[in-house]
Amino acid sequence: MSESRPESTRTTVDSVVDTVRGLVSEGFNRRVVVRDSKDDVVLEVPVALGLIAAFAAPVVTTIGAGAALVGKCGISLESREPSAGQSVTTVESERV
Repeated sequence: MSESRPESTRTTVDSVVDTVRGLVSEGFNRRVVVRDSKDDVVLEVPVALGLIAAFAAPVVTTIGAGAALVGKCGISLESREPSAGQSVTTVESERV
């Protein structure tokens, strides 16, 4: 039959592996930062670790996020290592 099929499959696998590595790297470069009402950092966690915690203990993660919002803390998503030509992006939640 055709010999290109195994090579094509290998190229697809390599592409998927490269994509996953890029996402994991980006997950460690972006951080979830919780700040109190005085703008002091209470908690700073890489997004990848936060996602693992959310899957491992979803109830505790939900309670913690709710407590942070009720306690007048701000939750933001910050990029720690911007790529060339990109600025640091910050997405903030509304303080209650």
